[in-house]
Amino acid sequence: MATAVEFGLDSFGDVTADAEGKPVPYAQVIRNVVEEAVLADRLGVDAFGLGEHHRDDYAVSAPEIVLAAIAARTERIRLGTAVTVLSSDDPVRVYERFATLDALARGRAEITLGRGSFTESFPLFGYDLTDYDRLFEEKTELMSLLLTEDAVSWQGTVRASLEKQHVYPKTESGRIRTWIGVGGSPESVVRAARYGFPLVLAVIGGEPARFAPYVQLYHRALAEFGREPLPVAVHAPGFVGETDQEAADLLWPHVRVLFNRIGAERGWPPMTRGRFDADIANGAWHVGSAETVARKIARTVRVLGVQRFDLKYSAGTLPHERLMETIERYGTQVVPRVRELLAADGRPAS
Repeated sequence: MATAVEFGLDSFGDVTADAEGKPVPYAQVIRNVVEEAVLADRLGVDAFGLGEHHRDDYAVSAPEIVLAAIAARTERIRLGTAVTVLSSDDPVRVYERFATLDALARGRAEITLGRGSFTESFPLFGYDLTDYDRLFEEKTELMSLLLTEDAVSWQGTVRASLEKQHVYPKTESGRIRTWIGVGGSPESVVRAARYGFPLVLAVIGGEPARFAPYVQLYHRALAEFGREPLPVAVHAPGFVGETDQEAADLLWPHVRVLFNRIGAERGWPPMTRGRFDADIANGAWHVGSAETVARKIARTVRVLGVQRFDLKYSAGTLPHERLMETIERYGTQVVPRVRELLAADGRPAS
């Protein structure tokens, strides 16, 4: 029997612009994120994820605290991260924070572990980037043991060893739902399978279909490690407007600023409107009217055979009011339409 598909929303807590184009204060951005999540819950969206960043263009550096505030004002939506930068954090503290969040959310907490798309957290917390791979490998192994909620014995090189150590609080369900986020590394896909974590693919550039080999690799690796099938999710950027043209026109100035700033740091060429429009038409951006976005999400789900789709709805300085509009359209128009399209393929509604 086909598996039901879940639909989520992700934000990085981007510093948005006010009506005059000025940056909104960090404190107000965080409060706005809470309101966005409350709206998503009211509309029946399945999950809400917050990214962790440590730079001036994002307001959320401690997502668990923001998620706890959201938990107090919501009833059913799953609350997680997109992603938790495990390499520069301590797995024991990550477990403790999320077990606490899970208690407040009555079992709705999730974690997505990753290396992160930026590196500011490494020097900030005293880690050497030359240890990039070792940090994530060892900490992922330890996290996999902590999530069993049994006594943990572990020895590595990046933190103190543990000997039959219990960590508290324990959760009511016995395990926090935990994913590994991957940007396109085969080694990371295999690692997720080896430790038994569901997989999140960050499809942030290029045609979604190019990620199909990673999904196939993940399923093969699960089988080779003797593990049961596990879900795969997609995280991809998007925006829902009244019409296709309006959506692209509203989003473009904010995407240009966002990508050109990051591009200047990484040596990318400037973003052009032609390139942006091409990525809307055939690439990772799920942008347009509700019908257009629904059809593109359905295509992405079909071609990758995933069990969850998370729309990264925040985009640089795009104002809070526009974010609320896209959440409203996503929850009331896009998700129901995607479910209709997938039901025609035999995929049940969640």
